[in-house]
Amino acid sequence: MPLARKPEALPKPHTILPTSRGTLTFYLADCVDVLASLAPGCVSAIVTSPPYNLGVSYRTYDDTLPRDRYLEWTGRWIAAARRVLDPTGSLFLNVGAKPTDPWTSMEVAMAARPHLELQNTIHWIKSIAIGKGAAGAAVDLDKDLAVGHYKPINSPRFVNDCHEFIFHFTPEGRTPLDRLAVGVPYQDASNIDRWQAGASNLRCRGNTWFVPYETIQNREKDRPHPATFPPRVPEYCFKLHGLSRVTLAMDPFLGLGSTAVAAAQLGLDFIGVELDEHYLAEAIARTRRAIAQT
Repeated sequence: MPLARKPEALPKPHTILPTSRGTLTFYLADCVDVLASLAPGCVSAIVTSPPYNLGVSYRTYDDTLPRDRYLEWTGRWIAAARRVLDPTGSLFLNVGAKPTDPWTSMEVAMAARPHLELQNTIHWIKSIAIGKGAAGAAVDLDKDLAVGHYKPINSPRFVNDCHEFIFHFTPEGRTPLDRLAVGVPYQDASNIDRWQAGASNLRCRGNTWFVPYETIQNREKDRPHPATFPPRVPEYCFKLHGLSRVTLAMDPFLGLGSTAVAAAQLGLDFIGVELDEHYLAEAIARTRRAIAQT
């Protein structure tokens, strides 16, 4: 679909990838500039993970701003995102923290409070351990199970950090969702009869999403970005929002392009913005591969 925008203000796209189901448009730019040039209410769903200001070693961005400047900047880009969101749109904001700075995620969420309503808080689980006895007889585990990937913490004070937040913000807090689009089957078939919503043998996945990283052999080659999420995370977000209501999707902090990959696989019109040319090139290459495999 044509982008609803102010043509005189929108930067020239770096790359446009048309597909049989949607068009993916990429900008090498500051996301605040791109957001400011889009027409109000033209974006249905934003899925993104901005810099966390935790001293991560990005190629070009300084991730060590003073906290007040970082939160002021966070408020500015969220206000710009709010302006372009549809009245029933969704902003899925992935934010991490570290044990020595545990308030980061909460402070980012609070920076969004003047602009958007926090409708759901989702926990992205990267790694989980399930005891044999806790899984239940239907699962039939023969041993305790530990799955997923995490970065070990070598400290006597902290436990390993195996999750990140995905804050689901909406303009009014009343955005309808397609909860069963990311539903899971009932473990106990008797629940289908007990619950009216169980007629499809699916229940709401809830706010804990186990999405592990793929196993990689070479970090620099396979995942050359210090902070990214798997494509399944934005896939779940778009599906939860409701694919039939996504007329235009967006990621203002594109990174390696996981959100673009998900959008390509789902056939969505999409805008991706990235400040670093190297990351953008990688994102576009990954999206091209996803399109070729779709």
